[in-house]
Amino acid sequence: MSTINELQVPDEWQKLKHIINDSRYIVFFGGAGVSTESGVPDFRSVDGLYNQSYKYPPETILSHTFFMRNKEEFFRFYRDKLLIDGVMPNNAHKALAKLEAEGRLKAVITQNIDGLHQAAGSKSVYELHGSIHRNYCMKCRRFYNFTEIMNMEHVPVCECGGVIKPDVVLYEEGLEDTVINEAVGHIMNADTLIIGGTSLAVYPAAGLIRYFNGKNLVLINKSSTPMDGKSDLIINDSIGRVLAYCTDIE
Repeated sequence: MSTINELQVPDEWQKLKHIINDSRYIVFFGGAGVSTESGVPDFRSVDGLYNQSYKYPPETILSHTFFMRNKEEFFRFYRDKLLIDGVMPNNAHKALAKLEAEGRLKAVITQNIDGLHQAAGSKSVYELHGSIHRNYCMKCRRFYNFTEIMNMEHVPVCECGGVIKPDVVLYEEGLEDTVINEAVGHIMNADTLIIGGTSLAVYPAAGLIRYFNGKNLVLINKSSTPMDGKSDLIINDSIGRVLAYCTDIE
C-alpha cells in the first residue's frame, strides 16, 4: 500500500485514483518525463539534451541526413547521450505495469526509446520512436542488441560489412504505420487517456491524442501543455509519485 498520508494527498491525486478505479480501458501516452526519474535525460528541459552545446545541434545529429553523411559523429553522440546503461524503471513504469496486469490498462504508447516500460513488466507497449535495444545491419538485416552496440567502437559494423543502424526514428524519417495504426485504435477505444511526462510538442506523435473520444482526459506533467484547456484533470507533479499513490505501490 502507498505510504503517503491520505490527509496530505492533493485532491487531484485522489480524483485520479477514483478515475483509475472506475475505468475499464485505460491508455497511457507518455514522453521523456516518464523516464527522467530513472536518470534518463529529457530533451527540452533546462538541463536537457537540446540545451547543451555540441559541435552540431542535437536536432541535426539525430537526423537521417546527418546519419548518412557523418556516421562517426552520429555514433559518438548516440553512445554518449542515448545509450544509457544501468537505468532502472521508476514508480511510473511499475505502476503502469501493475495496471496492465490488473486488466485496466490496455496500452502504453511511448515516445521514449529506452525500453523501461518493458523492463518494468509492461507487455502492450507501442514505441512510436523505436528502441535503443534493437539495432539492424543496413545490408543483411542481422539483429544486434544494446550490449553488442555498446561494446563496439566508432561506427558499428556487421560481420557482413554493413553499417548497423539503431531502430530509432530519426528526424526526416516517418513513424511505422503498424505501430501508429494500433496505437490509434487503442486511443479510440479508451474510456480514460492518461498523458504523462510530455510537452506534447513533438509531432506527428502528439497528434495521435486527437483520436480520443472517451470520458476522462488526464494530464500529468510538471509544465503546461497545449492540451491543458481540453483536459478533465491536470496534475503538475512528479508522475512517479502520483501513479505510485494511485496504484497503491510502494
